[in-house]
Amino acid sequence: MRDTRESRLLLVLLVAVAFALITVDIRGGEQSPLDGVRHAAASVFGPVEKGVAAAVDPVGNAVAAVRDSGERHDRISELERENATLKQRLGSDDRNRGRARELDAMLKTAGAGQYGIKGAQVIAIGAAQGFSWTVTIDAGSNDGIRRDMTVLNGDGLVGRVTTVARTSATVLLANDPKFTVGTRMEKTGELGFANGQGDRSLRVELLNGKAVVREGDRLVTFGSSRDKPFVPGVPVGEVTRVEPSGGGLTRTLQVRPYVGYSKLDIVGVVVQPPRTDPRDTVLPPKPEGPKPTPTVTVTVTPTPSAKPED
Repeated sequence: MRDTRESRLLLVLLVAVAFALITVDIRGGEQSPLDGVRHAAASVFGPVEKGVAAAVDPVGNAVAAVRDSGERHDRISELERENATLKQRLGSDDRNRGRARELDAMLKTAGAGQYGIKGAQVIAIGAAQGFSWTVTIDAGSNDGIRRDMTVLNGDGLVGRVTTVARTSATVLLANDPKFTVGTRMEKTGELGFANGQGDRSLRVELLNGKAVVREGDRLVTFGSSRDKPFVPGVPVGEVTRVEPSGGGLTRTLQVRPYVGYSKLDIVGVVVQPPRTDPRDTVLPPKPEGPKPTPTVTVTVTPTPSAKPED
C-alpha cells in the first residue's frame, strides 16, 4: 500500500474510531455494548494464548529450575562447608579430650610419686645426633629444665633429658639401645639394669641369678645418686619372658614397657624429686582375676522304705 493522502486519512480515521470504542467500553462498565465482542474475541484467541503459554512455560520452568538449582547448589556447598568445619572441630575436640586424659593420667602418676613435674609437649621425633630414639619437647632452660632429668608420662618412664636449649630439650627414650636405667622388682625388691632394644621389649639383667621371677611381675626405677638422671619409683614395665639362667651370675628378663614410645604427646619432666622413695606405690593396682564359680553340691538322702506287715 502506497503512502498517499487517502491512506493517511484512513489511518487517522481508524485511530479515532479505536479511541471512541475504548471510551464507550470504559464508560459502559459491565453494561458495555462491546462486552459481547470482548467475550467472542476471548473465545477465539484464548486457545491460541494457552497454546503459546504451554510452549513458553517449559522454558520458563527450566530457567526457574536452573535458578533454583543454583540456589540449592549454593546451599549444599554451604552445608558441606559447615559439615567439614564441624568434623574438623569434632576431630579437634576428640584430640583435645585425648590429650586431657593423658594430662590427667600424668598428674595422677606425679601425685602418687610426689614428683614435681614440668609439663611439655613432644614437637619432633628424632634428633640430629645419629640414629638414636629421641624426641624434642617444647620446654627448655627457660622452664627450669636441666640435663639428666627424668621424663615420664601417665604410663611410666619415658626417658631422660640429654640436651637443653632455652625453649626446647632433647629426650633420650628408654627404648634406645644406649639407654640404661636401674630397676627394682615389685615386692621382692630384686635389683637389675634395663636396656633399650629399639622397637622390641626392654632387656633387664637382674643382679641375682637365682631370683624367682614370673611373667607378669612388674618393675620400677631404682633411682640414681641425687636423683639424677632417674628418680625412684617410676613404673617401667611387666615381665614377658624369663630367660633360662644356665647357672649364670645374673638373670635375664624381657620386659614390655608401659609407655608406647611411638605415640608420645604429653610428657612431664621431673624438676623436683620426691622426698622419700615411693617404691611400688606409683604402680597401678593389678586387675582382679576372675572369681571362682562356687560349686553346687547336691546331697541326696534316700527315703527309708516302709517295713512289710506281718
